[in-house]
Amino acid sequence: MATSESASLSKTVKQQYMDLPQGDKVQAMYIWIDGTGEGLRCKTRTLDSEPKTIDDLPEWNFDGSSTYQSEGSNSDMYLIPAAMFRDPFRKDPNKLVLCEVLKYNRKPTETNLRLMCKKIMEMVENQVPWFGMEQEYTILGTDGHPFGWPSNGFPGPQGPYYCGVGADKAYGRDIVEAHYRACLYAGVKICGTNAEVMPAQWEFQVGPCEGINMGDHLWAARFILHRVCEDFGVVASFDPKPIPGNWNGAGCHTNFSTKEMREDGGLRGIEDSIEKLGRRHRYHICAYDPKGGLDNARRLTGHHETSNIHEFSAGVANRGASIRIPRSVGQDKKGYFEDRRPSANCDPYAVTEALIRTCLLSEEGEEPKEYSK
Repeated sequence: MATSESASLSKTVKQQYMDLPQGDKVQAMYIWIDGTGEGLRCKTRTLDSEPKTIDDLPEWNFDGSSTYQSEGSNSDMYLIPAAMFRDPFRKDPNKLVLCEVLKYNRKPTETNLRLMCKKIMEMVENQVPWFGMEQEYTILGTDGHPFGWPSNGFPGPQGPYYCGVGADKAYGRDIVEAHYRACLYAGVKICGTNAEVMPAQWEFQVGPCEGINMGDHLWAARFILHRVCEDFGVVASFDPKPIPGNWNGAGCHTNFSTKEMREDGGLRGIEDSIEKLGRRHRYHICAYDPKGGLDNARRLTGHHETSNIHEFSAGVANRGASIRIPRSVGQDKKGYFEDRRPSANCDPYAVTEALIRTCLLSEEGEEPKEYSK
């Protein structure tokens, strides 16, 4: 398995410089989603003082022709600060700044799905929608080979790796622990982690987050994971089916509830939402991966703890269904449900917006409804 040459550079030498005082200046790393809808980009600027809120952060710009977001003849794009986190790599008072991207005419780029998601969330904020997303990923070498797998073969079959302990079962735990602590430091609402079914595959959970915060915190957690893996010289892949054959894919199961669902008798609201989702299956499949369902088609086969991409299903404690109602929710008659269809490389803004449109705004059909400002 190949690792990055950068990882072999001396961290001790680097630390001599990172320990130098920076005076009153603050480094703010601006982060944005590029034109692929999956990749993240970043660059840093110096601020004269520590920002306390988003309003303290200036807009910035970048060359969109180098990020698949514009042509070279008109390539200036605007970075609009949207969410701010503590920087776990440079430490306080430095910041990570998640940004929206606007074109030269101040309209959102095709992969800026946050703007519309925020608008939809504001329409239902009185229902207090909560989300929790379970982000699966696979650790790869820079050559695309899964971390810890034999160079000319495969590890033993799936079975001992899920929540496994031991050098022959858990591949890459140092990365997982570093990422977890970095997220806690940053203020990301990470709430758990575990080894997954396929060796070198892991999961972390983010939530509960209300409204637009779900997308903000998951994208921030993804960025931090990429940076941690960069330090270790490996790659975090969100491909929904990184290894073909008899190996589990990677999803981003999404848990959803409203204030009504969480209160006594809330099961009725859960069942109503599931009925609406069943009538709009194709719309959700298109929204649940960046390629309109093509990525998920490799994963949602009806095998390896997935439902069939062409069929909608729901059930209590059924991990082979599109929608799972946890057993405790069935017993308590209130709580939340889990949509197991989103792919690991989904855009959380698209997923959470789709759930709100269907479950709370009662939209129907295969296209999202347009609302007046």
